[in-house]
Amino acid sequence: MTRPPLISGLILAGGAGRRAGGQDKGLLNWQGLPLIDHVYRRIAPQVSEVLISCNRNRERYAALSTVTNADLRPEYQGPLAGLEAATAAITHPLVMIVPCDTPILPANLAKHLLQALAQSPEESVAYAKTRDGGQYLCALMRTECLLSLPAFLDSGQRAVRHWYEQVGAVAVDMDNQSESFLNINALA
Repeated sequence: MTRPPLISGLILAGGAGRRAGGQDKGLLNWQGLPLIDHVYRRIAPQVSEVLISCNRNRERYAALSTVTNADLRPEYQGPLAGLEAATAAITHPLVMIVPCDTPILPANLAKHLLQALAQSPEESVAYAKTRDGGQYLCALMRTECLLSLPAFLDSGQRAVRHWYEQVGAVAVDMDNQSESFLNINALA
């Protein structure tokens, strides 16, 4: 059996939780466990290591996995700020990012994204796409593209899809697994 390539997994759990009434979404209880536990269990078998980008409740997240630096930018400037802060902790040539509020991610997400990157060597990012649109925070990227992130954020831009346009990205059709991208933003 061949070993999968070295991939760092990064769970983005550093948001302000505006759509969840200011609560830390990663710690919201869903089906008996915090969302972060569900997400961790889904991606851990697909990557070589799991990192968690968070800005609060760091002790709780550290009990589950390695916690990266808090955002370098003030006032919750979005998921790219979390990715920027985590860059120093990413040790592998590829990083898969996922949000903390998507608890039933596909068990083969990394495989599909990796295949797309292998078939598109000129692209830096492969992200999932469903009938609901781009799942921009479910992505696999070559870590060298992270070098452009500080300048992108310094220019005042925050949209993940715009950064992907800048570095080059390919959308991976995952319509047959659309339900796996269920996003939880409040207590159910």
